[in-house]
Amino acid sequence: MTGQLFAFRFDSRFRPLLALLGVRPSTAWVRVDADDLAVRFGPWRLRTRRENVAGVEAGGPYRWWRAIGPHLSGADAGVTFGSTTAAGLCVRFTRPVPALLPGGWPRHPGMTVTVADPAALARALAAPAGG
Repeated sequence: MTGQLFAFRFDSRFRPLLALLGVRPSTAWVRVDADDLAVRFGPWRLRTRRENVAGVEAGGPYRWWRAIGPHLSGADAGVTFGSTTAAGLCVRFTRPVPALLPGGWPRHPGMTVTVADPAALARALAAPAGG
């Protein structure tokens, strides 16, 4: 697959817990290509067209119980794929997308990912498709 690949940043203290969930550096990444945004976080997946990205916002630091692992936000139904409390990127979608459960429900209006370089991911998503 082509495109830019962004690794997740892992806090060493949370690695054992995340590994039990199947989330390791080799199974956690965000890929941005000319057409799509794809996320793998262990067994969890999210995929949408780049044109569905409405905006991004840097975030963090986070409380560990709100950021580590896969989470559903009770406030806005967003999904978090978290591996560190340091920093992340919130991505808002024009049309909500499935990610946490099989069957396409619930659908999330946004996601937060704790990649190693949130600023670079923000630039990649802001760049014109194919550019």
